[in-house]
Amino acid sequence: MGKLYDRLSKDVRFEEGLKACINCGTCTAICPAASFYNYDPRIIADLVQTRDDAVIIALLKSETIWFCGECMSCKTRCPRSNTPGLIVISLRNLSMELGYFVESEKGRQQLAIKRTIGENMLKHGYCVHVDELGSDMHPEQGPVWDWIKENTAEVYARLGGNYNNPGPGALRKISEESLGELKAIFEETGALRRWEKIENFSEMKAAEMGLEFSEGKDEYFQYVYTIDTVDHQS
Repeated sequence: MGKLYDRLSKDVRFEEGLKACINCGTCTAICPAASFYNYDPRIIADLVQTRDDAVIIALLKSETIWFCGECMSCKTRCPRSNTPGLIVISLRNLSMELGYFVESEKGRQQLAIKRTIGENMLKHGYCVHVDELGSDMHPEQGPVWDWIKENTAEVYARLGGNYNNPGPGALRKISEESLGELKAIFEETGALRRWEKIENFSEMKAAEMGLEFSEGKDEYFQYVYTIDTVDHQS
């Protein structure tokens, strides 16, 4: 009992986020996510304080820890200077480190985030890039987006951009040197190691679910990207 709590305690965000919770519920009252999701940051702080491994494992496997928007409104109101948002970030970190994230629908979506926003950063230098944003994966863009994709260079030139060209300007081509530096930062901070864990644990979950797993927009990716079966709303 307490081994997982000890691991959480080594996370500087957890140390900063949980000082002396008195369960007043102020964090829940101010939390934007709590007004929409079935989510209560007060309960998360309360459960973590039990130091019970079984309780913490249940949190690590849950949908609950993925509802926080990390706005840190809780920090501004807590009378004891706790930050439940930081507690949640620490729980997410441990969930991905131990592989429990694949047991929840929202947790499994970490693979989709890694293969889209994450890989876009190292490939293009942007979180979101027009070349990777297609109406097949983003139908909400509508038919106008298909026309923009067909005329990207002209459209962005008219808007003052510098699409895929060297030099300054929006959507400029990021140099290989800069991309190399960005990758070095990801490696030094442990992000690439985290990505590897996300891939490995996701592959095991895909095998358990009988879904094809390779790379890119494979069957498992499509599943975690599109499936929404859990009633998340309050």
